[in-house]
Amino acid sequence: MPHAELKYSDDIRLDSAAILAQIEAIILRHDDGAGACKGRAYPTGAYHHSHVTVSVSLLVKPHRDASFSNALLAELEQKISAMIPTPCEFSFGLQYSSPFYVTRRHTP
Repeated sequence: MPHAELKYSDDIRLDSAAILAQIEAIILRHDDGAGACKGRAYPTGAYHHSHVTVSVSLLVKPHRDASFSNALLAELEQKISAMIPTPCEFSFGLQYSSPFYVTRRHTP
């Protein structure tokens, strides 16, 4: 299950739910077996310079090679940038979790 985190200065009015939904849709277009993408948004009132930082984490899989990663990164960056309404500093990271990372549904 992919993870997405959106961190931004609260002077920027973002539709964080729409951005997180867009991230999930793009991941699924590139990898229809990826499943749901857990997303979290963190606006902050304590910052230096207006900014938006996006991090997307995926598990390592054989088909997620450099070509896949570059295509996914390019589309994510383009579509998310289009959803930011004001000039700001922008950072985007695509990471792969180590083989020693567990993700599953917890049911007590």
